[in-house]
Amino acid sequence: MTMQTSVGTRHASTIATQRSAMNIATGKLAVWWVLVSEIVVFGGVLVSYIMHRLAHPEWAHQAVHTHLWLGAFNTFVLLTSSLSAVLAHQAAEQGNGPKAARLLYFTCLGGLTFLVVKAFEWTGEIREGFTIQAGGFWSYYYTAAGIHATHVLAGMLILLWVANSARKNEDLHRVELIGIYWHFVDIVWIFL
Repeated sequence: MTMQTSVGTRHASTIATQRSAMNIATGKLAVWWVLVSEIVVFGGVLVSYIMHRLAHPEWAHQAVHTHLWLGAFNTFVLLTSSLSAVLAHQAAEQGNGPKAARLLYFTCLGGLTFLVVKAFEWTGEIREGFTIQAGGFWSYYYTAAGIHATHVLAGMLILLWVANSARKNEDLHRVELIGIYWHFVDIVWIFL
């Protein structure tokens, strides 16, 4: 399929890789717009939590029942998965789609590890009686962490989709785009 331009004929490709706005590829610009909207969502939850936390000093007694070491381990897992996303981007820039795909699969494995640890942590907390109805702190805790876990799951699905294309050396520009999203998910976790 070809497209006619004023200069002549050229091969058609995805519009997201052809156009740019403000010297930024439209695919990258779209990812940044999505992230800005996500900052509004997570920012709203976090600011609301901080305001309520200041008004409820008793939340400190509830917060001590969360598992610091599991949270620290999950932080390590997500940061490691971000490293593999960076290495995948590097491989994609070098035109090595199969290597980029392997690294994206490793990134996805980090997301899966995160979710399994979070499920284990939540199961223990719920068994101890710390449910979403146990108080304001727990409502915010489960809501914020649940929204984040949903973003991890969505990121994993997109990682698998992009890795499948990269494995065939197709659409390697998408490796960077999912990497940007994944780094955002990691940064949000650090704030949570």
